Amino acid sequence: MGKIRITQRRSAIGRHFTQKRTVRALGIHRLHQSVEHEDTPSVRGMVNKISHLVEVETVG
Repeated sequence: MGKIRITQRRSAIGRHFTQKRTVRALGIHRLHQSVEHEDTPSVRGMVNKISHLVEVETVG
């Protein structure tokens, strides 16, 4: 499995509670913070749920 880097680009303020919890579950605490996770179906599902808030790139 590869890795993906997830960076928060937009604020979660004013978003639905479940979207805020998803951002926190990924380990993101502030804007422009990046975290790396294994590219698994569960992480991809979380990213799809908040795709309008984050930017995703593949890490070699």
